[in-house]
Amino acid sequence: MKYSKAIILSSQMLLISVFGFTQSKINPNDIKEKMQWFADAKLGIFIHAGIYSVDGIDESWSFHNKKISYTDYMKQLKGFTLKKYDPSSWADLIQESGARYAVITTKHHDGVAMYDTKINDLSSVKATPAKRDMIKPFFDELRKRDIKCGAYYSLIDWSYADYPGFLKDSSRYKVESDYERWNRFRQFFQGQIREISTWYNPDLWWFDGDWEHSAERWESEKVRNMILTNNPKAIINGRLQGYGDYATPEQNFPVTRPKFDWWELCMTTNDNWGFHHDENWKTPYEIITIFIDAVSNGGNLLLDMGPKEDGTIPAEQIHVLKELGAWNKKNGEAIFNTIGGIPQGHFYGPTTLSKDSTVLYLFLHGQSSGTFMLKGLDNKIQEITVVGNGTKLSHKVVGKISWSPVPGLVYIDVPATVLDKYVTVPKLKLDKPVKLYRGQGGFN
Repeated sequence: MKYSKAIILSSQMLLISVFGFTQSKINPNDIKEKMQWFADAKLGIFIHAGIYSVDGIDESWSFHNKKISYTDYMKQLKGFTLKKYDPSSWADLIQESGARYAVITTKHHDGVAMYDTKINDLSSVKATPAKRDMIKPFFDELRKRDIKCGAYYSLIDWSYADYPGFLKDSSRYKVESDYERWNRFRQFFQGQIREISTWYNPDLWWFDGDWEHSAERWESEKVRNMILTNNPKAIINGRLQGYGDYATPEQNFPVTRPKFDWWELCMTTNDNWGFHHDENWKTPYEIITIFIDAVSNGGNLLLDMGPKEDGTIPAEQIHVLKELGAWNKKNGEAIFNTIGGIPQGHFYGPTTLSKDSTVLYLFLHGQSSGTFMLKGLDNKIQEITVVGNGTKLSHKVVGKISWSPVPGLVYIDVPATVLDKYVTVPKLKLDKPVKLYRGQGGFN
């Protein structure tokens, strides 16, 4: 990973709290090649499936924050049926959205595994009427569609007797005073990671909960090596106390472009991760513009959906994913296999570039027609067309002085007749890789 030399302790803590990421201890040359599919993928779907969907309450945190007792929370085991779970239809929907990867919860902080773990009996197979392993059939369907498979796994486990913490105002024991007990827990969680790695071979690991202990206590380096021994091409998110490959800002969109080579914004479609009695749905326009902003800043979007206890997906989430997919089908050229766009200030909106930087894509939000300005472009424009329909657009260069190295202003005319209902994408073919003037004007 690349980091600013100016990063100090205070900004390090900001990275941890906002991005869920600490400075990587991994040699960037070791991961660049295997991260390429992730860099090209742009869109993933996050799935929070668990017993919390029975009552539609906060996943795990509802008992941790004393919104509900632990006993009442665990009663939901009896209502988790998955009677309508259809992994094929899930995979179809994900494929339709345009996503190139999906991440599903194998175990959240509540300790309930969504697969047939052999290490204890707290699973969807042994402890619920569903009696189903969710992970294998889902991964099988994803792989049929050439979609990468990601496993979310919570390092912390508030149900396991040898985990030191439970509710935020109580503690079973202190690690430093009972390392034998902590070692038993480490054997447990590492055993589950070994199961998931061996049985399902994820392309991506999405860890959570690392904030509660240090890399030494988690044995993060050992965990990473365990995963990579089984699958050297596996990539790991940045929540393994410095032993991950990419950053994961959660819900909060960065205002300026992150300093990381690879990052992913994980975000809900309403205000909650799992199925919840929450009607504050994001609109397709909001999701599409958030997605574009992430990609234009060199990142990915991991968009969440929370299935109900019977395995069905809420209609509102299906609608959002279908609309996102329709937009991607039309405009995906400007998104997938691109790189982050030009710096802010040259164009008042998001941009992306082709990998050789000879094509510049501009994103016009909403029903924006008329004339748009592009500043500091030191290239000749060979052609401007609208992605998705091929309509040619006219442009005019204003203010170019023959004796000055400062390029003129480019004005592009976009008629209302070519607009997409969400975001319109003009495509600029340039004479050479994009070159930008970054000076102060005048004679410099």
